[in-house]
Amino acid sequence: MITDEQLSWLKLTLVPGLGPAHFNKLLETFHSPEAILDASQTQLQSSGLSTKLCQSLKETDEKQLQHVLSWLESSANHHLVCINDQQYPALLKSIHDAPLVLFVHGEVALLSQHQIAMVGSRNPTRGGQETAYAFAKHLASTGLIITSGLALGVDGASHQGALDTGSPTIAVTGNGLDRVYPARHRDLAHQIAEQGALVSEFPPGTKPLPHNFPRRNRIIAGLSLGTLVVEAAQKSGSLITAYKALEQSREVFAIPGSIHNPLARGCHQLIRQGAKLVETAQDVLEELSSIAQASFEMSESPAKPVGVPPVQDESHQVILDAMAYDPVNIDTLANRTGMTAHDISSILLILELEGTISSQPGGRYIRNGQT
Repeated sequence: MITDEQLSWLKLTLVPGLGPAHFNKLLETFHSPEAILDASQTQLQSSGLSTKLCQSLKETDEKQLQHVLSWLESSANHHLVCINDQQYPALLKSIHDAPLVLFVHGEVALLSQHQIAMVGSRNPTRGGQETAYAFAKHLASTGLIITSGLALGVDGASHQGALDTGSPTIAVTGNGLDRVYPARHRDLAHQIAEQGALVSEFPPGTKPLPHNFPRRNRIIAGLSLGTLVVEAAQKSGSLITAYKALEQSREVFAIPGSIHNPLARGCHQLIRQGAKLVETAQDVLEELSSIAQASFEMSESPAKPVGVPPVQDESHQVILDAMAYDPVNIDTLANRTGMTAHDISSILLILELEGTISSQPGGRYIRNGQT
């Protein structure tokens, strides 16, 4: 069952035309979703809403609401995560147009772990498909979550590469989670739901309409530390994700290709515009390690003076001590240390890149030198 507050968020999400920009203005005036729903039409109009939007706010589509509630209640693995929930991913929340709610089929905690977005052509070359799979497999084995859009081509290869290491992966969709698009990825979607998470800002019942996918792309970028583009033509939709990442001050990586390959031109364009050229998965890891460390330092001590020894060194040892002599996952470390999954994920990535620990199948970690 969802709470009364979550129900208010949900009702606002179902209002046609009420996006993050409108909602943020309303929240400045009314301070809570319940107060927005209780406001009179005159009060709503005085806050800048059109007459049509005010009317929509007062006319909840009960049939659609019941459909969404039925989906949420149909499985313990179906979740509604509102923007004010503790489980809402901090990186996504920091973007200016963060979605009000996320519908999740799978493990919600994964959304707050360190992610790398992988995107590219829906019709890649054989080499591009193999490159996406290989990069995803390597990056997932280090503990990074591979996040993509469930599309054919590079997206699908990236998800599969992560899954084949026994690691979770996140798929962000441009439709409601009560349907799979494209239909050819039905089995892949079911595996992702069991081993990772399917995510959408669109309520169940939403069709995969073309204008939904640019909105989907900002979430893929917003969840991730950086975005890796594998193959993309100059007008590829995957470039939208890369540009969204740049808007959000996230890293963008691009894999170069032959000058004769039209699917390399989008990557070359990104590199000319400042994206980091990468040739191996290690190139990505080396860049992300400093970002992960900076992220951890900010969360631990945002006002720490320059020159003060970094506090995360002690936390590194706490994690190493908690690992004992058996492979452990993040949940176990959180129970043993009392630290958050976000901070543990940051430390594990740093320790992995330092060579102190190694990742194991199933999202587990072990200290190097142990048997």
